Amino acid sequence: MKAILFNAHSDEGHSRRLDVVLDLVRAFDGHLTLLNAVPYEAAASADPYGAAFAAMVPVWREEARKLREETEKDLANEDVPWDWIDKAGPVSLALLQNSSLADLIVLGERDPTIRGKTPSFTAGELAVTAGCPVLVLPDECERLDFDKPALVAWDGSAEASHALRAAVPLLKRASSVCLVSVRTKKSRKKDTLDLPPIRGADYLSRYGIKSEVVEVDEGDEDTAHALRNAADVRDVGLVVMGAYGRTRISEWIFGGVTRAMLSDVGVPLLLRH
Repeated sequence: MKAILFNAHSDEGHSRRLDVVLDLVRAFDGHLTLLNAVPYEAAASADPYGAAFAAMVPVWREEARKLREETEKDLANEDVPWDWIDKAGPVSLALLQNSSLADLIVLGERDPTIRGKTPSFTAGELAVTAGCPVLVLPDECERLDFDKPALVAWDGSAEASHALRAAVPLLKRASSVCLVSVRTKKSRKKDTLDLPPIRGADYLSRYGIKSEVVEVDEGDEDTAHALRNAADVRDVGLVVMGAYGRTRISEWIFGGVTRAMLSDVGVPLLLRH
């Protein structure tokens, strides 16, 4: 994970997220690209409320200017190579367009223009469209704790396999790794998963990573609840899972485990389609 793309956004969690991503860049001796997107500017004139958006553009631009100045001051004291990109338009599109040669995208759990506790459309869309994994950081996250275990959500799918492969550099640094399969009403009717957990464990072993294979029951809740419980019990510092859905419409209207996990990001969440 040498090339790390970071969504720079002027909210109260920016400095904490920046500290986390700087630790990542140092850990992998990498390069940091900070991207700041001024949202909706391109669509302002065509929008029925274009005048209101147009009035906000100077405000967003000023916020972006201040953020860049403050961030450049912080980075002047850091020992990592970095560059800055300013873009206009939707954040997800700007990050996607600049992710072709990125090894990892890092962003917060909130959409930049949405207040309150809602799942991030940006994180969900990037997770199913970008060609690299997406690391979603909780609001209060101040560091990636590699002294803690990592949990990999495993259902034997191609998405879970892709996520596992993408997470290897991070899993190598975790104190331990647990592959967790959730037994749902649907999966109980099957004899086996497409790929059993032992296949995932075998793959990790080729990289010198020992892992524990665990099966938990969905119970009366849902898969996301079962995964969160498994993560809480083990006090994990990272959750890895495959992202499901091909477009924003199919993923967010019909829901799914991806959306449920993004609704309440308790620990850093690595997603890969």
